[in-house]
Amino acid sequence: MALKVPENVILTKLTHLADWAANQSRANSLWPMPFATACCGIELMATGASRHDIARFGAEAMRFTPRQCDLMIVAGRVVMKMLPVLQRIWLQMPEPKWCISMGACASSGGVFDTYACVQGVDRFIPVDTYVPGCPPRPEQLLQSIMDLQAKIKATGTLFGREFKQRTQYDGPRPLALEVSGADTVVAPGDFTTATRQHD
Repeated sequence: MALKVPENVILTKLTHLADWAANQSRANSLWPMPFATACCGIELMATGASRHDIARFGAEAMRFTPRQCDLMIVAGRVVMKMLPVLQRIWLQMPEPKWCISMGACASSGGVFDTYACVQGVDRFIPVDTYVPGCPPRPEQLLQSIMDLQAKIKATGTLFGREFKQRTQYDGPRPLALEVSGADTVVAPGDFTTATRQHD
């Protein structure tokens, strides 16, 4: 005997409903951690100003402590000396977390094709959305936030089951693993006896 469902009634599982509600709330209440190092940071500030008003998307609560953030916006170039700080901040952010790479410098190194500048932060932390431009307009950052919100609404669970299923790191692989042994260059000298100023 088939069950008759009255009109205007939807049958679903409670877990699916809870996951949907969690994704809606996560997507509409992003707390960005701005990692602005150059001119893209000015465009990031303009995005939060009254003309563009990032508050329409629920992402105006910029926090400068990683433990209160779930969205990192890397705006501008990142030099190799700053990279450990970027990675430490990323690791201190609680799950679930997302990353936007804003501008040509953060996405690919931009015009700074040098040994001292990181040629794309996606080599070291996972990036969800890229914003092209040098520097990109605030409208482009708002579009990337809307794209990220659509991604968040489509994925995720209330209790983070998708993170428990991870058996290995799913971020970008180190570049050293992709280079063959014949192409690697080892610096000359014995550095095992070298002294360090700071431990």
